[in-house]
Amino acid sequence: MTQTAPNEGDGGTSVLDKGLKVGAIGLLSAVVIGVASTAPGYSLAASIGFVAGEVGDQAPAIMLMAFVPMIFIASAYFYMNRADPDCGTSFTWATRAFGPKSGWITGWGIIIADLLVMPSLAGITGIYFFKLLGLDSLADNTVWTTVVGVIFILAMTLICVIGIELNARTQFVLLALELVILVVFSVVALYFAFAGHTKGGVTSVTPKLSWFNPFAIHSWGAVSAGLLIAIFLYWGWDTAVSVNEETKDSKKTPGKAAVISTVVLVLTYLVTAAAVQSVGGSDFMVQNQSDVLSAAGVVVLGSWINKLLIFAVLTSAAASTQTTILPAARSSLSMAVHKALPAWYGKVDAKFLTPANTTWAFGIVSVVWYVGLTVLSAQGLGGDVLGDSIVGVGYAIAFYYGVTGFACVWYYRTSLFKSVKNFFFVGLFPFLGALILGYAFVKSAWDALSPASDTYAWFGLSPSLVIGVGLILLGIPIMLIWWAKSPTFFQRKHDPLPHPEPDGTGAAVPALSGAGTVTEAGIGATTEGSDG
Repeated sequence: MTQTAPNEGDGGTSVLDKGLKVGAIGLLSAVVIGVASTAPGYSLAASIGFVAGEVGDQAPAIMLMAFVPMIFIASAYFYMNRADPDCGTSFTWATRAFGPKSGWITGWGIIIADLLVMPSLAGITGIYFFKLLGLDSLADNTVWTTVVGVIFILAMTLICVIGIELNARTQFVLLALELVILVVFSVVALYFAFAGHTKGGVTSVTPKLSWFNPFAIHSWGAVSAGLLIAIFLYWGWDTAVSVNEETKDSKKTPGKAAVISTVVLVLTYLVTAAAVQSVGGSDFMVQNQSDVLSAAGVVVLGSWINKLLIFAVLTSAAASTQTTILPAARSSLSMAVHKALPAWYGKVDAKFLTPANTTWAFGIVSVVWYVGLTVLSAQGLGGDVLGDSIVGVGYAIAFYYGVTGFACVWYYRTSLFKSVKNFFFVGLFPFLGALILGYAFVKSAWDALSPASDTYAWFGLSPSLVIGVGLILLGIPIMLIWWAKSPTFFQRKHDPLPHPEPDGTGAAVPALSGAGTVTEAGIGATTEGSDG
């Protein structure tokens, strides 16, 4: 494949043409992919009860707090994508800013985060599929829900292989249905709350402004724990950037889509979180934390109409299964093209123009991981391993989002004081976003070193810490093995200054040196560069 030339008249960038379908999606499609990737319905169903368990009535406040680092990191994504619209996103950006070892482990963090969430997505899909059909006995059957979950993973993997346009069209339909149903639920729930509605022994609670006050949270430990979970709710908007090489105006559109996605999400989460909490208060949310939306839906909409809410969560989980595969596959593709992974992962299907090999590989590994964790949980060998996997994903998210924020500051360090806009949007905001995520990571990890007495422990540690941080650290020996086998990528040097200006003007960005061409046989000759 070829190396694209810089755009005339601006700083430009040389991004290796990986064979993906260029210009296949526009801004609206990118925003839809970004919002759908977070799976608002599924994320709320799986996590909002756990947030309430940490911070009580301030669950909506945590939604607002988590938005702050997200919009700050979205700014970093916007400007880093402007310099280098490579589908490897944080992998390529960290490589440019800090060097190949930092870049490799950051790319590994993206893949691990996507892998960790797949069991929960598949499990929720299986459970809600049978609930939608009224087959509650099968919804409680681990074997049958696992079978359905596996089928959904494979089906969504196939859609991702067939093409990005089919993917985008599917997301349009699923997201529209999901958001409409969440709005209906929220409006009815809030109406009942202000009317003092009581049903089935559950009395609605009138929303209070204090719910949105983060300073009312009882401890910083609760803040960090709740924040790490809430970050998971927002996570996924960066998928809009991971499909940058398939987006029209790849230097600007993906970054805009990321920022718009986070704004849509905070509005959705604030309204829905308040609506759910108004059903019976935070105690109701904690009591039903494994399935809050379904429990709240029965109270608000009745068992029959609640099928709509169940359908919203089902479509949300299915859509997110699909869009979780996208960034993992494209990160792996980029790593392979830049010789940070074996050439096999860099092959693009000649018919569909998608990274078929790495897409199928991630789908199959996800199935194995899902089935393995399900067996462990069913046998009681590790406590609630599936639940711990969800908490563990917060560590991986905070890690690679945080690295991206710091990478933006360092990459543009010579331009930070050239304008007020540069100082805030390229420097201060990404730095603060990374700092907040770093604090949540470290504080939660520290607290997890000594899990509560009623918590199942692995080696004296919280299982979520072992899963989340352990899998990130597992990347180090894997990186060292690949380094010993194929040192080309790791021999490259940092990109020379001057870099482009944040507005796109200035020096052109060369393609990552040490990368090569991808053919049917794999990666070919090394391009000219510092480690060529």
